Amino acid sequence: MRTARRAALGLATLAVLAGCGVVPAMPGDLPDDFVPDVEAPHLADPGALSPDGVDAAERMAVRIRNVGCGELTTGSGFALDERTVITNRHVVDDADRLQVTTYDGREIDAVSAGVADVADLALLRTAEPLTTVPGLAEVDAAVGDEITVVGYPRGGQLTTAAGSVLGYELDTLGSDLGMVGRSNARVDHGSSGSAVLGSDGQVVGVVYAMDVWGNSYLVPVSTLHDLLAEEAFEPITSCRDSAGD
Repeated sequence: MRTARRAALGLATLAVLAGCGVVPAMPGDLPDDFVPDVEAPHLADPGALSPDGVDAAERMAVRIRNVGCGELTTGSGFALDERTVITNRHVVDDADRLQVTTYDGREIDAVSAGVADVADLALLRTAEPLTTVPGLAEVDAAVGDEITVVGYPRGGQLTTAAGSVLGYELDTLGSDLGMVGRSNARVDHGSSGSAVLGSDGQVVGVVYAMDVWGNSYLVPVSTLHDLLAEEAFEPITSCRDSAGD
């Protein structure tokens, strides 16, 4: 698996999208409102997936509630199989309890969670089965390919946002991801962990950040494949257990 380190390229400051977190990598304090609010596209957008594709996206997308020690944050995720959800590591950080909500309103507890050290990815196991829409793409999307992001921005309703892959560049968040994708599909806080779907409805990446111009950043599906093959997800510790250390 690629182990390229973050390069100091002077790229745009990125904001992780769970809750309202701001990347603390730049010197000095950053305002918490430097990422512009954007109106989230809805399922009826003409640039979104076909009706069959939207149905599949609805079934695979979940909202994630992170009940921490003194705070509540939300993120997004998607079903990998009937009891496995993929999301971002920062979505599940400092959790005491994790709960997923399905497209049809079911609330399901996560019974375990694991995170990867070298990428902003996490894997949850659910107490009850999810409606499964299998399909990870075998290869990463090409520059110029059309994509659709499916998730729950700001913890609200399920939305889709259409765009295209603008390019690939070295990760600027220090997560040792190597190359990450950049797209013009609009996302918002709470979109972290959203599935990025190719034109055939397969997952080609996972949203983990956005920049000041409204571009979204994604972990390529090739990185997800590598981590799943290497069983690289380590169990997380409850915030209550950490507080007692």
